[in-house]
Parts: sequence; structure tokens; C-alpha cells
Amino acid sequence: MHKLRIVSGLEAIRALENLGFRKVRQRRSHVVLRKDTVEGSMGCTVPLHKELKIGTLRGILRQAKVDPVDFLLHL
Repeated sequence: MHKLRIVSGLEAIRALENLGFRKVRQRRSHVVLRKDTVEGSMGCTVPLHKELKIGTLRGILRQAKVDPVDFLLHL
């Protein structure tokens, strides 16, 4: 398992957009992202915090089915 580093919510959104996700909606400080694939639709919710805790980021990546290595490459 690779070491994730602390990133902001905006940095996480940018990296996920580079991986093919798009913004679907935003409600206050949470942005919902979605990606349509052959297997189906995947989505995740990213809070717009100054710093995302590692556990929160790991949960976002698990929900989006994104490998942490790919995520770190697209930061």
C-alpha cells in the first residue's frame, strides 16, 4: 500500500477529473463526481476542506474505485 499524502479537497477533485471524473453537482462544501464506464457508473463525494485526512482520502478513492498509485500520479 502506497503512502498517501495530505491534499486539499480542490487538489483531490483536480486529480480525479484528470482520471476521467466530472462534477455532477455541489451542495455547500461537498462536490459529487461521477465517471461512466463499461462496467457502470462510479461516483464519489469530495468535501472542499483545506486538508483531507488520509482516512477520508482513502475512503474517497475506495468509493471511486481508484488505485492510490494512479491518484498520486495525477496530482
